[in-house]
Amino acid sequence: QVQLVESGGGLAQAGGSLRLSCVGSGRTFSNYSMGWFRQAPGKEREFVSAITWSGHATYYADSVKGRFTISRDNAKNTGYLQMNSLKPEDTAVYHCAAAATQNMAVLTSPYRYDNWGQGTQVTVSS
Repeated sequence: QVQLVESGGGLAQAGGSLRLSCVGSGRTFSNYSMGWFRQAPGKEREFVSAITWSGHATYYADSVKGRFTISRDNAKNTGYLQMNSLKPEDTAVYHCAAAATQNMAVLTSPYRYDNWGQGTQVTVSS
């Protein structure tokens, strides 16, 4: 298992930016693909973005494409989600997760992830 801790959430105005971080510990973080999901009150957990263990492949939900950028630094056991041009509908708790697969076709599903962080709140005001 790999333990994950998110940070970087907070309050931003519409059009602003936030950068989320996800630090992994325990098993070798670089052996896992990483995903970001978000969950707004009363809604199901939603896929945001994923990156393979090497960082060579990334994928984004249509709702964030062109605004969010996922990256990772395996030397620091850390993944990132740079969020620009934020919108009020981006308000949610953001979770990072780790999966032992590089198959991007399945990394959009939360059920493929065995390791989850506690989440960090992102609130975007209009």
